[in-house]
Amino acid sequence: MRIILLGPPGAGKGTQAKMLKERFGIPQISTGDILRKAAQDNTKLGRQAKTLMDAGKLVQDDTVIGVIRERIAQEDCRNGFVLDGFPRTIVQAEKLVDTLKDMDLSIDAVVDFVVDSQVLINRLTGRRTCSDCGAMYHETSRPPRIRNVCDVCGASLYQREDDKEETIKKRLEVYQNETAPLKEFYRKQGNLKTTQGCGSVEEIFSRVCSMVT
Repeated sequence: MRIILLGPPGAGKGTQAKMLKERFGIPQISTGDILRKAAQDNTKLGRQAKTLMDAGKLVQDDTVIGVIRERIAQEDCRNGFVLDGFPRTIVQAEKLVDTLKDMDLSIDAVVDFVVDSQVLINRLTGRRTCSDCGAMYHETSRPPRIRNVCDVCGASLYQREDDKEETIKKRLEVYQNETAPLKEFYRKQGNLKTTQGCGSVEEIFSRVCSMVT
């Protein structure tokens, strides 16, 4: 089972990817997580990626597709995977098709989450991240037990640069210009499924499962 989750920032792709991972035993592949880890480790790739991500821009295609190919080739992807936040452009989608073809693989389903822009802004500006273990919280929907303190490790929480309103608006603009056209790309491929990204997490997950199985 090889799945792509599409949708703007804050649409719930990460949450649904984690649930698919648990239900079907396939890894979640998030380029955002991979690149943020590189930025945290202060590698050359990480420094380049951080500059672009902090400005709400996309990381270069060749860098991202290289990361994805290496990840898909690992043993835990033998029975499938969930791509969360990739591809983001038509060029990346075309490169992914070529990469998978070289590996004798193909995508089974592409699920597109549709959410109103103002809802997305509210979701993202409320997010807080643990400065140590990376656990995620939300000021209203998933607050920590103690304000600004991680439930898991006790470290302080902070708002990522790409969760600030000005950056979010730039990210949404980039999405509309560069990522939204992927819907037509995958519609032509014949594997696009669309669902509303609103409702309870369980309701959304039930709809997603019906689309990918």
